Amino acid sequence: MDLKEQFEAAVAESKQLSSRPSNDILLKLYSLYKQAVDGDAPEEGPTGMFDIVGKAKHNAWASLQGKGSEECMQAYIDLIQELKG
Repeated sequence: MDLKEQFEAAVAESKQLSSRPSNDILLKLYSLYKQAVDGDAPEEGPTGMFDIVGKAKHNAWASLQGKGSEECMQAYIDLIQELKG
């Protein structure tokens, strides 16, 4: 199984975890997924004053600026494996 197939399997497994991860872990999963699939975050994030969740997601994604797709896929896979125990 190549890295992309492993990544897709990990994404599917993320929806079947026995317990819901903490918000910090969910942000990490989100940012790794977005960086792996879409590349670097756009410079401008959500502009709504009350979009706290959107801003947190954008900031988490932007923190991975410059990381490669394969590196993020592997980190996502590793994190899902860790969460599965």
